[in-house]
Amino acid sequence: MVPLSIALVEASTGDEAHTTVGVARLLALELFREDKISLGRAAEPCQTPIEDFIEFAAARDVPLHYGTEQLEEDRVTIRQLLS
Repeated sequence: MVPLSIALVEASTGDEAHTTVGVARLLALELFREDKISLGRAAEPCQTPIEDFIEFAAARDVPLHYGTEQLEEDRVTIRQLLS
């Protein structure tokens, strides 16, 4: 896995809009990796569908620690987004 500091520098070499999304994705991924936020919460700030965020995490060798608690939290989040 590429260290977060290196990934942030690499993400900051594009245009501003791309950089903002890239940095948000990397920070969210790090919080998810550290088990500080759920998968659904990680995908929210970078406006990324969960499926895409799963692929993003897998490409960076971040395991999915996704259990029933995270599933229920994501269900709540989805209900909130749909209402």
